[in-house]
Amino acid sequence: MSALHESPVLTVLSRLREDMAAARTHDPAARSNTEVFLAYSGLHAVWSYRIANRLWNAGLRLPARLLSQVTRFLTGIEIHPGASIGRRLFIDHGMGVVIGETAVLGNDVMLYHAVTLGGKSRHGHARGVRRHPFLDDGVTVGAGAKVLGPITIGAWSTIGSNAVVTKDAPPRSLLVGVPATIRPQTPETAESARGGTLEPEYYL
Repeated sequence: MSALHESPVLTVLSRLREDMAAARTHDPAARSNTEVFLAYSGLHAVWSYRIANRLWNAGLRLPARLLSQVTRFLTGIEIHPGASIGRRLFIDHGMGVVIGETAVLGNDVMLYHAVTLGGKSRHGHARGVRRHPFLDDGVTVGAGAKVLGPITIGAWSTIGSNAVVTKDAPPRSLLVGVPATIRPQTPETAESARGGTLEPEYYL
């Protein structure tokens, strides 16, 4: 069957399988699709967001917000239904993650727990104005990091644990520290940044 003619049910099922495959790729602790489907709150939050986002875009703003709040209560993850999220987002553990209304995430983004994609000022709240970050494809954000304001993080960048990012970054950046600065990215430094185990000089 052509992808152009897939039924809505098949499309939903293919997305579920895709999300579970992404989870198993990112998380070595995942042992089976059944475990991922039943026990991964990050996926449950993303699946609920997709329903809420459809409601939001259909003009059903209150039901969308109520669904997002129920999901927050159940998972500890708050995704505003107005956010724009690409495919294969994986939220590892997830507790404390917040994604703001005008945030935009590309494909293959990964967030660890306690990440905030938020605004940085009470000003500029006019309707239709972007207040939250844009994370391009493949960006990874380490545990506890705060990415604030209408900034752009280039594709395949890594944001270190507990970093506070308030400025744009080009593709394949490694952002660490408070406030975050750009460091050379290698496979070793990127992995260390995600786990919060960089050497102390990276936080100066």
